[in-house]
Amino acid sequence: MTRPAMAAGRFTFPGTDLTVNRMGYGAMQLAGPHVMGPPKDPDEAVAVLQEALALGIDHIDTSDFYGPHVTNEIIRKALHPYPGNLVLVTKVGAWRDESGGWNLRRDDAFLRQSVEDNLDRLGLDRIDIVNLRMGGAEDDIATPMRAMRAMQEEGLIGHIGVSTVTAEQVRVARDIAPVVCVQNHYNLAHRDDDSLIDALAEDGIAYVPYFPLGGFSPLQSAVLDGVAGSMGTSPQKVALAWLLARSPNILVIPGTSRRAHLRENIEAAALRFDAGQKAELDAL
Repeated sequence: MTRPAMAAGRFTFPGTDLTVNRMGYGAMQLAGPHVMGPPKDPDEAVAVLQEALALGIDHIDTSDFYGPHVTNEIIRKALHPYPGNLVLVTKVGAWRDESGGWNLRRDDAFLRQSVEDNLDRLGLDRIDIVNLRMGGAEDDIATPMRAMRAMQEEGLIGHIGVSTVTAEQVRVARDIAPVVCVQNHYNLAHRDDDSLIDALAEDGIAYVPYFPLGGFSPLQSAVLDGVAGSMGTSPQKVALAWLLARSPNILVIPGTSRRAHLRENIEAAALRFDAGQKAELDAL
């Protein structure tokens, strides 16, 4: 079987032996509606993960608060024991309440329990990368980063990333422990992090955009539609391909709960723009 995810090229997380295809997979949509409860079709969820690996995906992003617990349990059922080349990335710093709310929490005890819950449900002794989820520019990142570093020194965490952060928070975090990736909101229409992406690229740090296709409000753009039409492909594939073309340190992790959609997303890894198409998209 061909492995089309490889068409986007490879990336090595700094200071690690972890190398992945730049086209990855985000597991959030494997959970039920509003990222709560079990999936409508559990067998299809398992099949999506298995096909993702068969198509060359070797970077899966998850969290124990998706479901909650659901996506990690499906990943373990579908893929454990994990192949040696698979990089699993999770995040901590939040929890879900019974009404589906997203609640932030980052005290030491909670972060430790969150890491242990991820380990338990994924069936691991050590997680490759754990992202610390922040909530805003005013949040103190130093205290929870020290807790993350302690768990890394214990061997529970392989490497540390940060999520929903400012450039200043990244700087503070890196003073405490090496940071291998940043996961922030970024896509063709939401580009507040342009300067941060460029700065991270200079240091070889991965940037992993969440909501690469707009999240709960899908991208809408006449220019995007026009470029997609000229290429004979979909706007969604163009938006993903633009991210990959934007900078070599960008890794994309589009999610889906259907194999057909998974294959469509992965096809974006092979899309290439001519100068005019790229300029149109860059000018949005």
